[in-house]
Amino acid sequence: MIFELRNLFLTRVAVALLVTASLPASGRDPFWAPASVVGLCGFGMTTMLAGLAIASNGPHWGVANAAVFPMAMAFGGTAQFVAGLIMLRRGEIFSGSAFLGFGAFWWAFTFLASGLLAASLGPTGPYDLMWFMIVWGMFAFSFAINAHYHGTAILFVFWSLVVAFVLLAVDFGLVGAGRSPASGLWEATGIVTFLSGAGAWYAATGALTAAHHGGKIVFPFTGSHVGRSHGEERLGRPVLAATSPEPSLAPPREAPRVG
Repeated sequence: MIFELRNLFLTRVAVALLVTASLPASGRDPFWAPASVVGLCGFGMTTMLAGLAIASNGPHWGVANAAVFPMAMAFGGTAQFVAGLIMLRRGEIFSGSAFLGFGAFWWAFTFLASGLLAASLGPTGPYDLMWFMIVWGMFAFSFAINAHYHGTAILFVFWSLVVAFVLLAVDFGLVGAGRSPASGLWEATGIVTFLSGAGAWYAATGALTAAHHGGKIVFPFTGSHVGRSHGEERLGRPVLAATSPEPSLAPPREAPRVG
């Protein structure tokens, strides 16, 4: 089972690399739209499900990991990873790095939290998950401090994501110390996680809608406030408009309940 999943992942990555290698260096191939909407939705929708699963460690909500892991592998992991490859090929360092990184996050988290590797690497402990959340929180922080270039929605996505990672690290740290986190803390963590994902979905919807209104920003807070940064196209612009740079682009995700 483990080897089948690994081979599936490597095969999809290889196909994505072959496809994106055909893109022109300018990134302006008319047959290739920006992958922003797919990347944002892959991150956002998976993160929303994960947030509900985290909150379900409390007495309410009732969402299990079984709803999260398939979504994490297919949409949050594979689709977002491919979106990242496309955006990097187009020269977009912020969005491409975020999508690629958080696409990898979802695969790594699924293997770590689902127990798929337990037979070969041993069971995953609470402190393993705590440090996993800490290092990914650092990754999210790197994007958060630069997110103001890409609009208010993306700024919200990344800073709420940093908070979610901090809360997750606290939750699993308490479990590792033998102290059960209060149900209210689990629910608060899940809600913050859900809101981060909802923000990414909102940014994606705003970008897709703007592309169908001639580049006009229809959804508030989805436009970019700052011009080009270090040669990168603005991310707050409509995704599919013929002459506009692309929309806000976010990453990912959060981790569901474990154990």
